[in-house]
Amino acid sequence: MKTILQFVIILIFLILASYQSYAVVTDSTSSGFTVKFEKLVKVTPDSLYTFLVRDIGKWWSPEHTWSGSAANLSIEPAANGCFCEKLSNGGGVRHMTVIFANPGKMLRMEGGIGPLQGLAVTGIMTFVIKKEGGLSRLTLTYTIGGYIAGGAQKWAAIVDKVVGEQYGRLVGWAERGR
Repeated sequence: MKTILQFVIILIFLILASYQSYAVVTDSTSSGFTVKFEKLVKVTPDSLYTFLVRDIGKWWSPEHTWSGSAANLSIEPAANGCFCEKLSNGGGVRHMTVIFANPGKMLRMEGGIGPLQGLAVTGIMTFVIKKEGGLSRLTLTYTIGGYIAGGAQKWAAIVDKVVGEQYGRLVGWAERGR
């Protein structure tokens, strides 16, 4: 029993250490924060970009959608393109607007995702993909700034967790070659 408990504790530590190796809140003040994720991904830059924009409905968590179904998500990877979600009643949500799209290299979007959408903030989410050998270094930075009653610091850890989950799901989806 003691050996099993030690194994479980070591396993939990390794999982958390793996997550922390590429995730960090780089800055946090009363008016904003930045979260950053970085990891070497075992796919080419062009494939990774394709997974990012074409397959968002397959790697994004349905728990972090308004409709309850990630299949309702889409990204139009062009200037003024929409990271949008269809709602079952014919409605929809614009999560973010694409402000820079460079296939295989970078996708930058503007907007507040989830509950940030209802706050007086601006968010810039940037995916940078750099070739390293036959692999890709994927860096995701999300910076939020503006007025948040009670200060932005309270949101930094929450956003880090939610965006980090999506980042991990994207990396996992891309590396499985789907």
